[in-house]
Amino acid sequence: MTKGRLEAFSDGVVAILITIMVLELKTPAGDTWDALVHRGIDGTPAPLTTLLTYLLSFVSLAIYWNNHHHMLHASTKVNGAVLWAHTHLLFWLSLIPYTTAWMQEAHFKPVPTAAYGIVLLMAGLSFTILRNTLVSAGGPNIPLARVVADDTKPRASIALYAAAIPLAFVHPLISITLIVIVALMWLIPSRRVEQALRD
Repeated sequence: MTKGRLEAFSDGVVAILITIMVLELKTPAGDTWDALVHRGIDGTPAPLTTLLTYLLSFVSLAIYWNNHHHMLHASTKVNGAVLWAHTHLLFWLSLIPYTTAWMQEAHFKPVPTAAYGIVLLMAGLSFTILRNTLVSAGGPNIPLARVVADDTKPRASIALYAAAIPLAFVHPLISITLIVIVALMWLIPSRRVEQALRD
């Protein structure tokens, strides 16, 4: 399999995951702005809460898609180990819509919020495994190897995701705040990748 085919496959999977999430969005029960912020009669979360959670999950998927794109362009070779590492990443990303919906429907109770954190932690770890596998396949002189020399941001992200899991049982809002911090850290892609590709 070529890098292009791998990237196209990932693009398709991420597009499907985003579609699944947007189809889960419920419209407000009324026709006023107040209907956005009040729970449904059946106890469903307020549409605005659901929309903000969707936004967080959408941004998380977009960050993975963006960085995945850069990572593949900075690598040179795809082998069997890369394919399995890539499939591992897609597995965890595919659970983001599931845990997003569970967290919303359970009104951000500790266990569903912790499960959301676990999925994001595992996605972060699997992304790191994929990155290391690509470097191993391509050798120490590929652009990606130069980019990943500084591992500070990935390590900090994994640490924050790991902290978000037990902190969901202290208060789910603390857990969500840590997850938002990770998303903000990654919103702007690293310029080191583009620099490495130009060198």
